[in-house]
Amino acid sequence: MSEETLSTKKKVLFGISAIPDQMTYQAFSLYIFTFYFAVVDLGLFLTGAGFIIWTVWNMINDPLLGALSDRTRHRGKWGKRRFYLMLSILPLSLTMIFLFTVFVATSSKLVEFAYFLFIIIIFEFFYTMFDCNCNALFPEMFPTEEQRGKVNVFIKAFTVLGIILASLPSLILTPLAPITGTPEELVTIKTNYIIAGIILAVITFLTAVPFILRGIEEKEESQEDFLKRPKFLESLKITLKNKTFVKFVIANTMVWYVFNTLITIFPLYFVHVISIKEGSFIITISLVLALVVAAFILPIHRRLGKKLGTRNAFMVTLALWIVLLIPFLLLNAGDLVAAIIVTSIQGFALSGALYYVDILHGDVIDEDAIKFGIKRSASYYGINAFIHRISTILSILTITLIFSGTSWAGGYQPIAGVDVVIALKIIIMVFPAIGCGIAIFFLKMYDLHGEKLEKMREELKKQPKLME
Repeated sequence: MSEETLSTKKKVLFGISAIPDQMTYQAFSLYIFTFYFAVVDLGLFLTGAGFIIWTVWNMINDPLLGALSDRTRHRGKWGKRRFYLMLSILPLSLTMIFLFTVFVATSSKLVEFAYFLFIIIIFEFFYTMFDCNCNALFPEMFPTEEQRGKVNVFIKAFTVLGIILASLPSLILTPLAPITGTPEELVTIKTNYIIAGIILAVITFLTAVPFILRGIEEKEESQEDFLKRPKFLESLKITLKNKTFVKFVIANTMVWYVFNTLITIFPLYFVHVISIKEGSFIITISLVLALVVAAFILPIHRRLGKKLGTRNAFMVTLALWIVLLIPFLLLNAGDLVAAIIVTSIQGFALSGALYYVDILHGDVIDEDAIKFGIKRSASYYGINAFIHRISTILSILTITLIFSGTSWAGGYQPIAGVDVVIALKIIIMVFPAIGCGIAIFFLKMYDLHGEKLEKMREELKKQPKLME
């Protein structure tokens, strides 16, 4: 795609893909742990075990779907990426409802656990099919750094909007978790979660349609290029032996660990540390403000990336995030205004974390394409997803480990003691700060920047087929 044809319309139509992509996954991260732990009351062991099994499934699901997409032949007007996007969107939309359609009348925790495990695996399968192919299109449709930078601003702006939309259903989830624990309260809460799921499902489908129908341009692949694509196991081996990719993906995993931990624990932190008993609206406003800040800061991160280089700007952003997390330790019951401000300013760092990752990943894919003569975008995104899903295990293990030493060890209790408050503060600040530190360490070792990056881009320009 040439610079001349990169119109605002095309940037918007491609960028809107971030709404169904990010909204579904962030809604999953924001509500599922709280719903099954605190509302369905599965307890720490079953909830944690379900997430761990789900993540093990992802280790097969993500790279397999990525390799499957790369190894699929172009299907005429349906393309190959668009084919899988069309296949996934309706099931993905429906799972947003079924995630919260638990057997309300049953008293069997094993039945509820079986449903929990089944539905999160089904959700992940169709989410990965959508996400992997959506992400694979980014470096393929926009081959230059300039194009990627321009389009990525739109993608991340819609990403912010998607996360805002994911948080808006919490306005009807009042409260997010039980306060009295009475049967009547539980039925009301579960019904509200189902209504929230319906809203998410409708938005998912309606925002995906214009992207799938009008926002995709795929170049038909020649037989020669198709035959160059390695088979699944060979592709997996080649990708995991790419040291540059491994360093990038470990850093990315830590960023996702920070984000997953924060988004999972926010509702419980506000309810039990800030003592917002009916605080769904306040929680939503706090998250929305953080995302609005993130949206406004995006152009600054683009300029910072140009001035310092993407890798260096990313490291600076993560260091800033550690500093911005510290106030969470200092907040206490009644510090409502301060809590809203502290949550809002996380948008400064969140914005950069969202922006820089895709640029770095595109560079890694380009370097691989120079070596093999083809872009294996979906394979890289699939294996990246496979590795960074470990962040979910780490996040759930962190929460389970810290909660196991509190009064919540045997299950969720609406009344939390001082031990729970301390635990929530540790989870929301200390562990995310450690995650940022590890990410900085691996980015420091990431060497596809500076002179090496410039040489790679010059070499890429000498292969016009990879730039089409």
